[in-house]
Amino acid sequence: MWLLLAFIAVPMIEITLFIQVGGIIGVWWTLLIVLVTAIAGSYLVRQQGLRELGKLQQSFSELQDPTEPLANGAMILFAGALLLTPGFFTDIVGLSLLVPQVRQAAYVWGRSKVKVASFTAGPAQQRPHQPNDQVIDGEFQDVTGDKKPTHPPSGWTRH
Repeated sequence: MWLLLAFIAVPMIEITLFIQVGGIIGVWWTLLIVLVTAIAGSYLVRQQGLRELGKLQQSFSELQDPTEPLANGAMILFAGALLLTPGFFTDIVGLSLLVPQVRQAAYVWGRSKVKVASFTAGPAQQRPHQPNDQVIDGEFQDVTGDKKPTHPPSGWTRH
């Protein structure tokens, strides 16, 4: 339901803002502002996205919780999509998501709404043998026998 309202409300807000701003500063200045925000926004998204990717890699290498860098990366990606969408409202929301304090506040708010059951980082736990485990017993026979290879060994074989 919320998504339907967003798909209806956002274009109506954008059209209203285009008419108002275009009437005040003119059509060409309005189009120039939309174009400049798309170019500047894509540059900022690239810079901040690379920075968050580095933080994500660092959290993996140090076996830390990667939730915050992942959430920041998702918000930066969403900001990029909003900045490439023509319009003033989407530009304002997109630019605000590029502000680290806004992303942090959104992350804290989202984190308060989600309950994490468990998170482990490290070697996998071995499952103890269960009495109902099925064991498949089988026999094998070496079919290579005493065959001599007809070609020289490659780097992939141990001859």
